[in-house]
This record gives sequence, C-alpha cells and structure tokens, in this order.
Amino acid sequence: MMHPAHIAIIMDGNGRWATARHLPRVAGHQQGVESVRAIIEACLKKEISCLTFFGFSSENWRRPKAEVDFLLGLFGRLLQTEVKGLCDNGVRLKIIGDRSVFSDRLKEAIADAEIQTQKGTRLNLTIAFNYGGRWDILQATKQLVQKAVEGVIDPQHIDEKSISQHLALADLPEPDLLIRTSGEYRISNFLLWQCAYTELYFSDVLWPDFREPQLEIALMAYAQRQRRFGNINVGVDRCVDLVSVDDEHVDPIDAEASVGAGLCAGPAPICDGSVFDAPALGQNSNPLPRLAGEG
Repeated sequence: MMHPAHIAIIMDGNGRWATARHLPRVAGHQQGVESVRAIIEACLKKEISCLTFFGFSSENWRRPKAEVDFLLGLFGRLLQTEVKGLCDNGVRLKIIGDRSVFSDRLKEAIADAEIQTQKGTRLNLTIAFNYGGRWDILQATKQLVQKAVEGVIDPQHIDEKSISQHLALADLPEPDLLIRTSGEYRISNFLLWQCAYTELYFSDVLWPDFREPQLEIALMAYAQRQRRFGNINVGVDRCVDLVSVDDEHVDPIDAEASVGAGLCAGPAPICDGSVFDAPALGQNSNPLPRLAGEG
C-alpha cells in the first residue's frame, strides 16, 4: 500500500473525551499525548518521512486561562522529557508558529530541543504551536515586502514559489494527507496555503483514542484517492492492498465507513500544561512507546 510522504494531523476531541468520562479537560489532553507518541511510533515503523501535528492554534488563547497555562506547561515539559527518545530514534523536531508571546524559558526549551534533534533523518516531526495558517501567509508576505523595500527582490518577481519559500514549512514537502479527528469537518486555519491539494480525511474517533489501527484505516482511505492536482486522471488507478486491522482483514471502504471517516480536518491541542513545573500527569504511562532511550 502506498503511503503518503507527509501526514498532517489536527488532534481534536481531548476535552470531549475527558468530559464523557467525568474527568477534567486536562486529563483528555494528557491522554492525547499518548496518542501523539503512538502515531510517531507508527510513522517511524511505516517509514513515513514527515509528520506534522497541530498542537496549539493562535485561536486557542480564547480558552480558559487555566487550560491555556496547562497546555503551555505540558508543552514545555514534553520538550525536555521527550528529546532523548526522539534523538535515539532519528527524529528531527521543528516547532512552527509565532514564538514572540512565549516566555524566555519556553523559547529556550524550543531552541534546545530543535538543536538536539537536528541530525535526525528518519522522521521530520513538526509541532505547530501558536500557529495559524493566516498568520503563516502574513508573516511570509511581510518578509517579502521587507526584501522588496530593501531592494533585495523585485516585487514584480514575487510569485507562488516566492511565498512558499517563506512559509513555516518551506523546507518540507506539502502534506499529502490531512487527518482531523472527533468528527469535525473543518481545517480550522491550519496550513491553509500548504494544503491546497492535500487529501483530507475526517475520523469520528476522538484524539485520545486515535492510535495505529485508526491511522491504518486513514492510510487505506488515502490509498484509494486519485491525486490529479487539477489534471485529468493519468495512468492506472492506485492499487489498494487489504491491510490487517485488529487481526482482521478489512476492506478499505468498509474500514473507512466503520470509523466514520470522511475527507477533511480541523484544530485541537495535543498537549497539556500549566507552567513548566506543573506536576506531570500519567507518570506511570509508557513514554514514546517505545522509543529507545526513554527512561
């Protein structure tokens, strides 16, 4: 089965997952971290080269302050605790988004994590944190305007390629597949420019329950798509193998329907955190299952 080179995921449903279990919302965010680890592990196994998570949108600041603080704190802790496992497994980490509002301590943690993992070649892992697609296009435009004012470039020569080269993911291929969980059918200001021709897939599964079997079903649905990029269909339709999910051979069409799959995506945070030194939750859970080098 042909796999996408770049998967982008909008992790949605953490709060609803917790509410349904009469737990605080932060418990859903914590469980969502386990799904992040599981999907990283699955992508390494499948040799998918790029994986991008929508961790915190520029609109998420509207949430209750306690929840926002928790998300920021958990993000900072994860940057510190997961780096060794990422390095040991050849994962290069990159954080995209507006860092100007972050504390100096969080900025340093981001920079340190990126430097420590910069030699990773197995998986390009990107976390979009305080990110918005409109912000991305705007900051790229400002860079180009500044270069035009300084005489570095001719405004008449600015084209789509110029803009793409100044976006946050300029060094990576555009996503082939965008997944959004929890049954929402929006892309919620995520990678607006980069997803112009991305295949969109919606799953009814809440993010904390989205693991490798659900990813497998999304990949089977992707394998059925014909990517024309505005052209007519050329060549032979892509073949799809039957893939074993939960020890049963599932037809891709039936599998997609069984999870309420669709075609698109939307926002959601991946982590939780309340300040850097907030007490870590779920300390008994296995970290990056099981990325070598984790304690």
